[in-house]
Amino acid sequence: MALKWIYNNENIDWEALSHLYKIAPLGDKKPENLKIVFSNSRYVCFIYDDALLVGVGRALADGVDCSYICDVAIHPDFQGLGIGKAIVKQLVEFSKDHTKIILYANPGKEPFYTKLGFYKMNTAMAIFKDQQGALERGVICEP
Repeated sequence: MALKWIYNNENIDWEALSHLYKIAPLGDKKPENLKIVFSNSRYVCFIYDDALLVGVGRALADGVDCSYICDVAIHPDFQGLGIGKAIVKQLVEFSKDHTKIILYANPGKEPFYTKLGFYKMNTAMAIFKDQQGALERGVICEP
């Protein structure tokens, strides 16, 4: 399997990306919103098997202090093949000169990221648009 890696937002089918998030499953992300968030990200990775988008990830970064890796998604038919690991490693490599690299993970995925060198933070805090939903999904805890 020869995968093609793209590191820019040119010629991206935002509908296909939205579909990938739905089936991964990482939620319902609107194509127009994905275009905004990926366009505002310093580092992006899109992975294709021929014309099929099979993996994606991005990092918001300021160039010096903080890089935040998020939105890593893999097509269900391609999960378990090391693509997610490769995306995270590439985003870490892109971010290597930052003081800190932060990663947002869905509950239950922590062991995967621990294997890639990430540690749990004791002081991370968040405000979500849907606080109740975040509480119900186990993303945040009651204060």
